[in-house]
Amino acid sequence: MVINLSDLWNLYIGPVQTPSVNTTIEPTPIPSADLIPPPYLDYPDTTYANYSFPKGFWWGVASASYQVEGAVKAEGRGPSIWDAFTHRAMSVADNQTGDVAINEYYTYKREIQRIAAMGVKAYSFSISWSRIFPFGNGPINEAGLKHYDDLIETCIQYGVQPHVTMYHWDLPLYLQLSYGGWTDARIVDDFVDYAKVLLTRWGDKVAQWYTFNEPISFCGEYPVPEGYFPRNTDIPDVQQKFWCGHYMLLAAGRTYRLARSMNITAPITVKNNGGYKLPRTNSSEDIEAVERAYAFNEGWFADPLFLTGDYPPRLKNFTSTFLPEFTEEEKAMIKGASDYFAHDAYTAAYYAAPDAGIAACLTDPSNTLYPTCYNSSYTLPPSQGGWLIGPAADPSSRWLHKATEYLPAFLKYIQNTWKPEKGIVITEFGFTEPFEAYKTKREDILTDPIRSAYYRDYVQGMLVAISEGVNLVGCLAWSIADNLEWTAGFTVKFGLQVRSYVELVR
Repeated sequence: MVINLSDLWNLYIGPVQTPSVNTTIEPTPIPSADLIPPPYLDYPDTTYANYSFPKGFWWGVASASYQVEGAVKAEGRGPSIWDAFTHRAMSVADNQTGDVAINEYYTYKREIQRIAAMGVKAYSFSISWSRIFPFGNGPINEAGLKHYDDLIETCIQYGVQPHVTMYHWDLPLYLQLSYGGWTDARIVDDFVDYAKVLLTRWGDKVAQWYTFNEPISFCGEYPVPEGYFPRNTDIPDVQQKFWCGHYMLLAAGRTYRLARSMNITAPITVKNNGGYKLPRTNSSEDIEAVERAYAFNEGWFADPLFLTGDYPPRLKNFTSTFLPEFTEEEKAMIKGASDYFAHDAYTAAYYAAPDAGIAACLTDPSNTLYPTCYNSSYTLPPSQGGWLIGPAADPSSRWLHKATEYLPAFLKYIQNTWKPEKGIVITEFGFTEPFEAYKTKREDILTDPIRSAYYRDYVQGMLVAISEGVNLVGCLAWSIADNLEWTAGFTVKFGLQVRSYVELVR
């Protein structure tokens, strides 16, 4: 079917909101009063006085295109699957969308100036693929490239390192409609063609490249909601996310090798995600559940990228029944295609075997926990007091708890298991202050005691890990501002307040 960009928007998305500010805002001086931390955080703490971060350790803040940019139809951008998700196909809090978001498409100069004023040295943002290729492939949209030209140059102007994620979930809608997106082999060529444009344009101007953000999460979007997208694959639902991961690894490997063939020397990394995993009891079944949880989460991508070029055995026992084997050439291409072990490491959880047991689950595809065959909880069993793993974040972030005391053990587990030669980077960490969306007074909104404690204790956890031999080289706090948190919309707030920045870089 021949379709133009206007038809694509009108047929699959419908009307979108437009911002009142729709031209690029020049930065204005930041009042010094805006950079004063609250007095109750300014107290001496000698507990970690003899600890220090290594030379060259870098601090940064992060965002993602669909969550902050807005201007979804501006200057030739095509729709992404998240435009369709928020407008049509998913239940998003308060029916919110990324149409305007925080309007960073026009306010980025002000945001970068503020980052620099706070003393933060890196800004990690993502490129909207459909701003560069409105249909995901085919004609290039030069206006989109010029926008990111200026964003990157503005970072450099203010002494802020630009870190760029090529893909943070916002797949061009047309690729999903035409062949099923990440469930089809054609996505590999389309992604590499897109990546080549970015690498050619900005190469070593970008201090750090991230090919993919959290493949566990975006592959978990498959199968996409029935009735809103054509069913253009025969792949069973339970297999679709693993096909997605398979093609993502091939795309990551090819992109890494392409960059090096272009003599681009900047680090290139895949961002993984997950949290520290503890057995809910000391039973052998719960201990095995933890190992299965690592295999189906971090190990799914870390084993291929850092160890073998192939999947961990517990995962492969399932995927080998339908996924093709990686060839020896593909394994060699994938292994090493991530310079750092980059991890979005927010929290921790307890893991347990299914009620029926792991063996019974593995032979029963009708079990709701199949094929992973583990369960998780944030509380200990009643026999151990039923205690929560840590203070809860906002109820709309049910997965997030302040479990910062487990960070050193988690980082040591990563280092000891996957042995990343160039070290570990924490590419996201942050916290949603409970019920912040319901506060109306400025002073109440700025007073976020649990989030402040989270950041302070998290940074101390990093110091402890480093003192115990973990090669941690940098971190990125999520996020630069309160943004669209996917299906939670703007009802949860991850944005760093001024004092949180100061606490972070002190």
